[in-house]
Amino acid sequence: MRRMLVFLGIVLLMTGLSGTGLAQRAGNGQQSTLNSKATAQGNSTDYVGSETCAGCHAEVADKLASNPHANIATEHSGPGAACESCHGPGKEHVDGGGDVTKIRRFDKLTSDQVNTTCLTCHAGKHANFEQSKHAEAGVSCTSCHSVHHSTTTANLLKFDQPKLCFTCHSNVKPQFNMPFHHQVIEGLMKCSDCHDPHGTFQNKQLLATADQNAICTKCHTDTAGPFVYEHPVVKTRGCLSCHSPHGSPNPRLLRVSNVNTLCLQCHSAVNLTKFPNSVSEQGGPVHNQALQYVSCTTCHTQIHGSNAAYNFFR
Repeated sequence: MRRMLVFLGIVLLMTGLSGTGLAQRAGNGQQSTLNSKATAQGNSTDYVGSETCAGCHAEVADKLASNPHANIATEHSGPGAACESCHGPGKEHVDGGGDVTKIRRFDKLTSDQVNTTCLTCHAGKHANFEQSKHAEAGVSCTSCHSVHHSTTTANLLKFDQPKLCFTCHSNVKPQFNMPFHHQVIEGLMKCSDCHDPHGTFQNKQLLATADQNAICTKCHTDTAGPFVYEHPVVKTRGCLSCHSPHGSPNPRLLRVSNVNTLCLQCHSAVNLTKFPNSVSEQGGPVHNQALQYVSCTTCHTQIHGSNAAYNFFR
């Protein structure tokens, strides 16, 4: 018993020392990363500090105190923090009496140069930005964000959503004025609830999920499934095969006004071989499709999937 207690004590002591060593190495690693960034921009003697910057740029410096970027100085104190972490070493700028050619000015940079500067710190969270549609179109970080003149309370955006997005995507705005639409203009939803402006591997920069329908079913939970009897089109082509996501003149954001017309795009004589269990032997629904008769979903109520009936009757 005594030997066992001694052995356990040694194990606990070694575990504690190991944890301390890991924590110390992690802290050194963070400081090393910051130092490497500073070295990449210039020697430590080339930095003058934010206090020097405030001597001429007092108005900007006062606002920066409440800016999220100000946390850089408090969390990682040392050269290159705050002003010079973005604008580069300021010694030549100061020695030149404020020579504007001796400091990094974002309004004079190309979109690639702006993005490279911002991604020096933000690459971890926005690793896909350089391959995004925004980057391909020449949109830079400062096209949407403003470090010194943000009008929003989050993410330093120039404007709140959706106003910010509509400055470029003006063709989408009318869709949110249609009779049936997702309530983005009303402020109950945001563009970024469905899209990732910093890039994904999906079309339209949709948020990436294992099940792409999850973007919709996170709100429309009753359609999520899984179901005993799945509607194949939901799993293969997704919600957008029937619904228009931004807005529609039709109820339930349907792409066409007549439900039967929408269903017959698949359930028709043309697709009899592809959907042998979805149409009749005559090559279509067994009952009359004239407008005076009821729509498909009057009977096939559980059209997204059912746990009780293969034909989605219940």
